[in-house]
Parts: sequence; C-alpha cells; structure tokens
Amino acid sequence: MNQSVIKALNLLNFFTIETPELTLKEIAIKAGIPKPTAYRLLSALESCDFLYKTKENEHDSRYRLGLKLLELGQIVSDQLEIRTVALPYMEQLAEEINEVIHLVIANLDEATYIEKVDSSRALRLYTRVGKSSPLYAGSGPKMLLAHMSRERQEKVLGDSKLYRLGDHEPIDKEQLLEQLNTIYQDGYAYSVGEQDADTTGISYPIYDYSNQVIAALAVSGLSSHFEGENLTFHQEKTKQTAQTISRQLGYRGPDF
Repeated sequence: MNQSVIKALNLLNFFTIETPELTLKEIAIKAGIPKPTAYRLLSALESCDFLYKTKENEHDSRYRLGLKLLELGQIVSDQLEIRTVALPYMEQLAEEINEVIHLVIANLDEATYIEKVDSSRALRLYTRVGKSSPLYAGSGPKMLLAHMSRERQEKVLGDSKLYRLGDHEPIDKEQLLEQLNTIYQDGYAYSVGEQDADTTGISYPIYDYSNQVIAALAVSGLSSHFEGENLTFHQEKTKQTAQTISRQLGYRGPDF
C-alpha cells in the first residue's frame, strides 16, 4: 500500500466544522511531520482539487477543503438515496416474483452491486452488496454500459481481449457493441449464464431527476424460471418497479 497516499489523505481528517481552515504549520504539527513533507503532500492534494490554498506568503500557507470532495460526497449521497428509495420496492418485487433482486451502479470502469434482496428459493448466486464485476458481464452491468456513449464504451472495453466469466470463451467486441445498441433500443437487458451457470438475468434502467440512467434494477434466477409466461411476468413487474423507483427519484420522462 502506498504510504505517501495514505499520509496525504490522512491530512484531510484535520479539517473540521470547527477548523475549516488550517495553515501549513498547523497541519505539520498535527501530523507530526516536517513542514517540507507536509507541503509536498498538501500540494498533491491541491493538484487533485481535494484542497485549495486560500493564502500563501513567504512564511506560511493556508488551506481549505476543495470542491472535489463536495463532488465525491454528492456521489455517495446519491448512492445512499438510491438505496433508501429503492429497497422497499425491491422487497415488494421479490415477494411478487420470488427471485433475487439487485441494484447495480457504474463505478469507474466496473459495475458495483449496492443493494440485494434474496429469494426464498434454494439458489446461490455469487453476488453480494459491494461486489464489483465487469460492465460487459450480466444484464445489470450491460444495461449500464449500454447507456454510456460509444466512446466511453470503447474505453471501458479497452484494447485487450475479453473473455466470458463462466467458460472463459473469447468475446467478440463488435458483437458486444451491437448487443449494447440493442439493449439501448429495447430498453431492457437479458443475459443467460454470464455470471452464474444456469441462471438468467433481466434488467431495466433507473433514471434520476435529470433523466439520466444512474442504476440498473436486475432480477436473477434459475433459467427454468424465466420461460414463457413467467418471463413475460418477470419483465413486466421489473419494468414497473424500475419506473416507480425512477419516479421517486424525480424522473419526469415518458414510461419505458
């Protein structure tokens, strides 16, 4: 673990509501490090917009927390709001269809599962809250990737070869991009055995007040449960739930 990064980030803990502004000397004393070392670490934080310098002279500098922290805090706040709003509707959906329900968000170049409601069936899925997976594997991650720009999609997929999680078969990127376009046009994602063997997943987008896709509502279960009328029922209920959650988050666009 990079000790310099840890030391730099720890300096942020010295800023509080009572002391929103600190001098270089004060920070060096609190951290128990020489002023030149403190200055180097603070300069790194300043370059990333975690801090900004309010005053500098030949004797000392003064710092406040930067706006990047506000931006990151808003992201965390939004995620917590999504979970709080979505959970009761996810629980209701689980009661209606008795399958595993996930709430998935994009986290940098991966998909992260931020909420989960289990089914009462004897089914083990290798998912948990906090788990991350590639954005090209599974209905929820693919739903998120499908709503990114083509440039962003190609950046996420990268230049190296991609392989299926289950059987490690190579993935054709052009076919994958065509599939993402189909998901975007159809408004839902459907996957079979992409993360767990003999399982099927369906996902619908969740929109926020700015009409942007911020999460995917994913339903997973044994493939035998996702056939014929059952599949139609699962799709309709999942879509209705995704729309309800989106409306609760301020979405004002048309039904999807």
